[in-house]
Amino acid sequence: MFESLTDRLAQVFQRLRGKGLLTQADVEQGLREIREVLLSADVHHEVVRELLGRVRERAVGEKLVESLSPAQQLLLIVREEMTRIMGGEARKPRLSGRPAVVVLVGPAGGGKTTTAGKLGQYLRKRGRRPLLVSADPERPAAAEQLAILAEKIEVPFASADQDPLSQLPQILARAKKEVVDVVIVDTPGTPPGVPPPAFLSQLLPSITPGDVLLVLDAMVGQEAIRLGQAFRPLGLTGIILTKLDGDARGGAALSLPSRLGLPIIFVGVGERPEDLEPFEPGRMADRILGLGDLSGLVEKLKEVGVAERAEKILREEEFTLEDFLAQLEAVRRAGPLSQLLSRLPGLSRPEESEVEQEFKKMKAIIQSMTVEERRHPHIIGASRKRRIARGSGTTVQDVNRLLAEYEQAKKLLRELKRGKIRGGKFPFPR
Repeated sequence: MFESLTDRLAQVFQRLRGKGLLTQADVEQGLREIREVLLSADVHHEVVRELLGRVRERAVGEKLVESLSPAQQLLLIVREEMTRIMGGEARKPRLSGRPAVVVLVGPAGGGKTTTAGKLGQYLRKRGRRPLLVSADPERPAAAEQLAILAEKIEVPFASADQDPLSQLPQILARAKKEVVDVVIVDTPGTPPGVPPPAFLSQLLPSITPGDVLLVLDAMVGQEAIRLGQAFRPLGLTGIILTKLDGDARGGAALSLPSRLGLPIIFVGVGERPEDLEPFEPGRMADRILGLGDLSGLVEKLKEVGVAERAEKILREEEFTLEDFLAQLEAVRRAGPLSQLLSRLPGLSRPEESEVEQEFKKMKAIIQSMTVEERRHPHIIGASRKRRIARGSGTTVQDVNRLLAEYEQAKKLLRELKRGKIRGGKFPFPR
């Protein structure tokens, strides 16, 4: 996510940190470089002008924080202004009404149908009872695709594809009598430059949705602004930005909120039904600037029980290689490992194939050990390492590296129990 933008911004701030005390000329040069980076990332030129105008004003007028270097102070200001221009704070869908009606609209190819399934999964996991409805009479097999997704995430499905204007009100009337509290409606897309289907302007007033969410592909950059403007007359309440995991530039995320006057509410970060996340402007600014997203990482790990298992290990004061493998397995369930690692400060997103290969190697090594060796790793000497390496198809060096990583994890858990770890090292106070 945002690899190109993040790498280039990191180079700018790295050069500024190397100067120590910044002159006004250094700041101006840095802002010119940031401007070039943002424009090359397909951020709208008016957004760039507004962002850097406020950064320049604050960089000159604010007093320096004693604990920060001038370069860190500039980084802090850029982060805060990026956060502001992306909406300032996280916004939630309204989900008003009984049942709440959420209508997804947008151009063709933006990922509306897939997003409907992801949104259904997101709400179901949080105790809501969603119903997915296909109201797309124009795309062949649209209803079939959504029905398959609904079955996969175990939520009910209904079709209004034949005549949405008459069928959808009937479906909503039935939903009020059934155990459904959110109805998610998938609608047809249109080619770029073509207005939304005419029937939508009649349909929406008849069903009074609480949320009309514009679904846009992040990878089209600031072109998303022009695509989204065609749908504004429908009474949009927010944006869902899809395919953010494949966006190396970040132009859409930085441009859309201010140019369309709408908050980004969710982002799609992968292909799985679970890969829909609330949009957090502050966290997104951190990731763009290479500062990571530790809060998001912790939330992902909590979802699959990693945090709870760690607490149990801390209570029992025992951490074996079996526990180590179980933790790795749980982390995998939280999503692609490369996505998780990319949330760590200072790390770009590694290749998924490399991460997966390393995980398989570690798993093979542990599974080649005896039960006694897994529970008492200190007994693993040279001859045992050679046997384990042969059995797992790896090398003694690989076995040594795994044991070293296990010891590091064990040490980290001990320090957590003693309260020695209070947070990561960031370039400015948080």
